[in-house]
Parts: sequence; structure tokens; C-alpha cells
Amino acid sequence: MIVIVAGVSGSGKTTVGELLAARLSWPFIDGDSLHPQANVAKMATGIPLTDADRMPWLHAIGTWIDGQLALELPGIVACSALKRRYREELLDHRPDVVIAFLLISASVATDRLAARHGHFFDADLLGSQFAVLEQPGPREDRVLPVPMTATASPSDLADQIIARLGLAVLARGDDPLSPPRC
Repeated sequence: MIVIVAGVSGSGKTTVGELLAARLSWPFIDGDSLHPQANVAKMATGIPLTDADRMPWLHAIGTWIDGQLALELPGIVACSALKRRYREELLDHRPDVVIAFLLISASVATDRLAARHGHFFDADLLGSQFAVLEQPGPREDRVLPVPMTATASPSDLADQIIARLGLAVLARGDDPLSPPRC
């Protein structure tokens, strides 16, 4: 199984994804690392990405997912997947992929981005993300909405995702090198 942890910038995708990966002993990749350099440069200068900009990035994420699935390996990937068609692109022909979509308010995301340093994403772009955001709908059966409360920690969110997806956490003493069950 591949779990995509999705949401707007500042929702905690990377932090929650890393926690999931550590608890499950699954590989993790931050989708931001798969952006073409031109995308990174645009975002760093405050220019929102277009759908055309995002397509090579979504294909790179899909290639990573397909590589994991071909090897029958699980994985966690952090990726915004803001639009329904982006989520469809990532899920299409991949029945072993689910999306845990972190739902966060614009004010909380803004506060988090104000406290974040050293990331290429210009905080002024957050408004453009909320402008294009299509909240997961009831017909998206492999998209798990994960509402964030004011008191929910990243650890709580990771636990919630693990429980809701029925995933087993590796106990101490389990062999992390044995073939994982997807």
C-alpha cells in the first residue's frame, strides 16, 4: 500500500508523513523533492504554479509510486494534491494507493507558515492554494479526510491515519528487512 499524505502548505504533510513512515517502517518521500527546478524557482519568487507546471511533478510522484508498487513495497509520499483531478491522476490504475487528506483552516496554515523558515514555498502563495483547493468529496472513496483540530498533534494525526486505514505498526523485534505486507 502507498499512502499519500495531502493538503495545503502548512498542513503538516511532511511531518505526519515522516511519522507514519517511522511507525510503519515504510519508505517516505517528500513530493516537494520531485518538483522540477523551474517550479521551485517560481514558488520561491511568489509565482503560483499552473496546472501545466504541476503535471510533470504529478508524473514524477506517480513514477515513484509505480516503482514502489512494482517491487511490492509500501511507501508514504507527501504531496499537496489540491484538485480532484490531481488526486484522480495519482489514484488512477493504482488500487493499492490511498490519500489521507489533512484538512486545515487558512488561519492555522498561515500561522504555521509564518513560523517555518528555510522552505522554498513563499507563504504569500497560501491564498492561491486555498483558491484552487477542492475539498475531498464523498465520491472520492480512496481519499480519507483527516480534520485537524486545534489540539491535534502530528503524532495524533499519524495515529488516526494508521487506525482508520487499519495498518499495523511494526513492534519492536519485527524484522524491518522482511518483505512488508501491503
